[in-house]
Amino acid sequence: QVQLVESGGGLVQAGGSLRLSCSASGRTFNSQAMGWFRRAPGKEREVVASINWNGGSTYYADSVKGRFSISRDHAKNAVYLDMNSLKPEDTAVYYCAVSRDYGRSYFITENDYSYWGQGTQVTVSS
Repeated sequence: QVQLVESGGGLVQAGGSLRLSCSASGRTFNSQAMGWFRRAPGKEREVVASINWNGGSTYYADSVKGRFSISRDHAKNAVYLDMNSLKPEDTAVYYCAVSRDYGRSYFITENDYSYWGQGTQVTVSS
């Protein structure tokens, strides 16, 4: 059974940092892209960042560019999201996901992903 488990969320003051981790079990995803999404209160879920299968290509939403960094570790079957200079508008439930397709690219829409974690809450206070 495939499982994605996020960790590292919490409460942080504006300007602070957090590192989210997502560990996958049940199978390896070394040939698939992985991504981070978030859903803020009252809003649709949106892509935050995505990384292709070997980490050589990444995507960031404009709202987080320059502040967040996505990385992955094949040996640990994990993906990470380093979040710096956090803002109150970053408050959301953050989800990791694994892409449906194999290939060289990252993916930025929900429909491109087939496995999802349960989410971890990030709250940024002003």
